[in-house]
Amino acid sequence: MFTRTARMFGFTLALFTVTAGLTALSVSAQPDKKEEKKDSKKVKSKIKITVPQDDAKLKIEDKDTKPTGVTREFETPDLEAGKLYEYTFSVTWQPNNYTTLTRTKSIEFKGGDDIVADLTKVDPKAPDKAVIRWVPTPDDIVEEMLKLGKVGKDDVVYEPGPGDGRMLIAAVKKGAKKGVGIELDPKKAEEAKDAVKKAKLDKEITIIEGDALKDRDYSEATVVLLYMGNEFNNLLRPVLEKQLKPGSRIISHRFVLGDWAPDKTIKVTGADGEEYVLHVWTVKEKSKK
Repeated sequence: MFTRTARMFGFTLALFTVTAGLTALSVSAQPDKKEEKKDSKKVKSKIKITVPQDDAKLKIEDKDTKPTGVTREFETPDLEAGKLYEYTFSVTWQPNNYTTLTRTKSIEFKGGDDIVADLTKVDPKAPDKAVIRWVPTPDDIVEEMLKLGKVGKDDVVYEPGPGDGRMLIAAVKKGAKKGVGIELDPKKAEEAKDAVKKAKLDKEITIIEGDALKDRDYSEATVVLLYMGNEFNNLLRPVLEKQLKPGSRIISHRFVLGDWAPDKTIKVTGADGEEYVLHVWTVKEKSKK
């Protein structure tokens, strides 16, 4: 029995047999009274970690590690046999040139037991975090998106990652009664606020600085505008399915929502001569369940 969990930092890289230089914390497990009289046996635990791609950056207990490759192996320092420990693993990678994903997983183990951590799969207890490099949607394509979603005077438009705020500004100018943007980048949030103020729409449009995926309420939205990447959309999808009312529309430039088939997809040629793909979904009762 254990009344506390010990977190042991500091381990040796089995691949290089050098110390990783992690700092040990003075947190110890409390054995039961029967164990107190016994001499603790020192053991090591082997760690095997699988990450999403070769160049992913791996941290153990928030400390950087050096090995690369999809499978990485380490070895802990001396541990007390049978004592309960916990490691937290964090991996960051770029599936494409505009998306950075971070995935975390915590594992409890007993000293001497092998540790296997598969970071190629999402941990439902610790959802992925996504950071998207902002790329502007051309103004004429924004207009096509608003037409596709039939944005009008009764709509409340939300946009995760509004960047410079151009899509929200266009939506309100089109007739939407309210716009809300949630921007992770503080500089972009300020840029969007300045653009909204310059357009004299600061009463109609609110820019929130923060994570669009974390504890956000989208239930007020009747329209959600997206240009965030497939990975981000997949993380946002369950939130939208749960919170949006039937009849709400989701309009995306280029990217999809996993296997949720769009109600309509169109291709338009922009003023720049490039072809753009736009999708729209209308939330139905069954999509909320």
